[in-house]
Amino acid sequence: MDCTTVRERLAGFGASIESSLETSTLEHLRSCSSCRDCQAIEMETDDLLSARLPHFQAPPRLKECLQASFSPTLARVPGRPTSRKPIGRWLVPVVSAALSAVIVWGVLRAPGRGEDDTLWSEAVSDHLRVISSSHPVEIESGGIHQVKPWFTGRLDFAPRISFSGDDDFPLVGGSVGYFLDRKAAVLVFKCRLHTITLLVFPNERLPWPASSSVRFGTTDGIAREWRGFNVLAWKRADLGFALVSDVNRADLVKLATRIAEP
Repeated sequence: MDCTTVRERLAGFGASIESSLETSTLEHLRSCSSCRDCQAIEMETDDLLSARLPHFQAPPRLKECLQASFSPTLARVPGRPTSRKPIGRWLVPVVSAALSAVIVWGVLRAPGRGEDDTLWSEAVSDHLRVISSSHPVEIESGGIHQVKPWFTGRLDFAPRISFSGDDDFPLVGGSVGYFLDRKAAVLVFKCRLHTITLLVFPNERLPWPASSSVRFGTTDGIAREWRGFNVLAWKRADLGFALVSDVNRADLVKLATRIAEP
């Protein structure tokens, strides 16, 4: 079995690759390091898509269109390897485009989940990753003038932050993370025993939510409780900022004021 055939069969199996491929394909993988690399990429991509992309129910009309696009004769018979005939060369991009349409439609149109929810959900998910990590920061704090230069070359933007932390809100450190589809600066503060995550990210093309407004200093922001956490968000020029914690909102507003004000 040649590499081209094996790589075609790898496409689309994702996390179930090992259990879905026949013996000849698995034997080739054991002897070909290049194809094993492709297998690893397929599996990692599948894991990343499952972890990072939201899941939505496809609208009935889209389901009908997809069903109409497939002939019953193309259905896979259990136990029989999928044959990659020339039809597969156009079928894969068609399905990929359809799945992309479901994702975009879900983000913009899903009932019960408005555009407002995207920022809150992502901010809280990022905060949960911080508090559950055994190493929540990549650079420990020696003050903002030590942490902020560390981001140079690791981000495609400069996080404009001047607050170095204080006795009320000591700065623990920072790391590079992701906010939806873009890199983000992640800074971790403490308030007594509470962890507070600050996310700084480019706000271009983000669906900025409309929620209860809050003013701290001269800055207008928005606030919401989401899954038991308080979240404050605001914009400054081309950057977005989000503070997340289980600390009370009054304390979060105090920290937001010190971060947002020069």
